[in-house]
Amino acid sequence: MSFTRRRFLKGSLAGIAGATGVIPVLPTVHAASRRRRLKIAAVTTVYFKYSHAQHIVDRFLEGYGWEGKHHRPDMDVVSLYVEQVGENDLSRERLKRYPGMKHAETIEQALTLGTGKLAVDGVLLIGEHGNYPVNEKGQTQYPRYEYFQKIVDVYRKTGQTAPVFNDKHLSWNWKWAREMYDTSRKMDFGFMAGSSLPVARRMPSVDLPWKSKIRESLVMRPGWLDGGDIHTIEALQAIIERRNHGETGIAWVEALEGDRFWKAMDAGSWEKGGWDRQLMETGFTRSNTIQVVRENYGVVLPKIADLKRMAPGSYAYRFQYRDGTRATALAFRETARQGRILSDTPITVRMKND
Repeated sequence: MSFTRRRFLKGSLAGIAGATGVIPVLPTVHAASRRRRLKIAAVTTVYFKYSHAQHIVDRFLEGYGWEGKHHRPDMDVVSLYVEQVGENDLSRERLKRYPGMKHAETIEQALTLGTGKLAVDGVLLIGEHGNYPVNEKGQTQYPRYEYFQKIVDVYRKTGQTAPVFNDKHLSWNWKWAREMYDTSRKMDFGFMAGSSLPVARRMPSVDLPWKSKIRESLVMRPGWLDGGDIHTIEALQAIIERRNHGETGIAWVEALEGDRFWKAMDAGSWEKGGWDRQLMETGFTRSNTIQVVRENYGVVLPKIADLKRMAPGSYAYRFQYRDGTRATALAFRETARQGRILSDTPITVRMKND
């Protein structure tokens, strides 16, 4: 059975852990498997405090708060592969603290536990953080594709498969990302990747009414082309895909930076090549982390001059959906000296009857 992203989410949202996108429900596991504790292999680049691996794997080891209770997933991380071990490494301490989680020298060993057969029910692929090359586009060349290939090699050798959760986007290389997706479909195993923000805590805790009619939406966040923009865009998608037409696809995408970004900012509307100014201002007013943007002032609504001074390298994406819905993602790339304008991810929506 093949699983789309949407079908996978429907089967697993009930067990997702807060701020990291952990997926503790694996819908491709057969019913018979669910009567025992499931076994998970964790494959990661690094494991230090506040790294993605620490956030995700620790929640399987210790549990997490869910619906007013402390929840412990009904599965165990039975193996851990860490490629880079530095002075701040926590993996060795975790292996001693949790003897049921075995140290793996290779990805194959993590999946087979030395048995020559696939010995786990699911795989966590976490390729974030660590010392890896950065290309001319500013993309860190994390080895997610390479890890995936080694996982698939085990599947081919053993003739068995298990679902894979890939933290964040699939690869910095589009062709590789497409190959990863195609391979999962061809071999028919559950495969999911993405940001944690769609299921992160919302303030206020509201959602767009089902089948709403949307005219335009806007999301804003600090700019980080390689590591952060996926969070911005997926948070937006999680909100606006509840609209009347649902997931219709994108007709076109436009990226704006430099002078083109600031001209779009000045334009003040979608029709003039920019975005709805009121949606942007509303986003600032709803931010819980907005900072002081002007000396000798408290928190005030940033003016364009403030944004230019604090975040001169800002950029934006404009999305035209096939059903006519319009969306903008603003990325404020601040200078180190000026500091951030905001740290959360406000999302604003203009309904068609507004």
